[in-house]
Amino acid sequence: MSDFVTAFAPASVANLGVGFDMLGVAVAGVGDRVAARRTDNDEVTVAEVRGLDGEIHPYLSTNARENTASIAAQALWDAHGGAGSVELKVFKGVALQSGMGSSAASAVAAVVAVNALLDSPLAVEKLLPFALEGEKYASGGIHADNVAPSLFGGLILSPVVLLPKIMRLPAPKGVSVALLHPDLQVNTAQARLQLPKSVPMKLWLEQQGLLAAFIHACATDDIDLIRQSLRDVVVEPHRKGNVVCFDEVVAAALKAGALGSTLSGSGPSIFALCKDNDARNVASAMEQACRGVGISCQSWVSSMNAPGASIES
Repeated sequence: MSDFVTAFAPASVANLGVGFDMLGVAVAGVGDRVAARRTDNDEVTVAEVRGLDGEIHPYLSTNARENTASIAAQALWDAHGGAGSVELKVFKGVALQSGMGSSAASAVAAVVAVNALLDSPLAVEKLLPFALEGEKYASGGIHADNVAPSLFGGLILSPVVLLPKIMRLPAPKGVSVALLHPDLQVNTAQARLQLPKSVPMKLWLEQQGLLAAFIHACATDDIDLIRQSLRDVVVEPHRKGNVVCFDEVVAAALKAGALGSTLSGSGPSIFALCKDNDARNVASAMEQACRGVGISCQSWVSSMNAPGASIES
């Protein structure tokens, strides 16, 4: 591995309940790694993909046209690479179909690693469109609510209508993310098919009001307003049935002091925002509730200012 450059990209919580397809936050302590080196090949190749257990991944392809890491890397190399190409090794730390930005983390780690190999590396702000190419393959559309926080870190607002422009939002002081991953899978593309094709104006206005209030609450460190506004009245009702432990986990989080709790992305992972001092207890309560219905799980607690992707070696 001495001639490889390795990048790490963190997992992320997309939507944050109130901001479907436009809000996301990076999560420290879990993510993907991609190692890259220059080659004489004509196109990007994937040497191997290893899973959470360190073994060759049983599902993810090394076909460069079917892997979010290589698709993103190829887009960057086509635009800014020189002679030859690059070879990748992908190390998955985020479970597939977990609602934690698994495909985004691979795409982001790949472009950050490959960028370091360029004769004139780009500023990190210029990497977003290339990472989005990988995410587009995985999800079938362009949205940056996982990619942007994984790349830049922290709390990000990324409305599709404004891309590639994104906005870094101030993370509220004293608030942490507790993230629970049940041992389940939810396919993002299929979960999108469950959503209604239209939303009543009254419901749309309610969700827009909650989103505006939540952004203001984060900017002003208004804990009570976060508690009032962290609700999803449009998407959650159609998706929570995919996660059999949802009601029990959310109830446990709120009872333990969470400000609010709902699906991370399309699920099955569930996040809660909570005061820093309550975060560990909230995560523990979520785990106990999940295991109480017979589902194994894992949890993380993260600052809302978690760092984005970086070079490790």
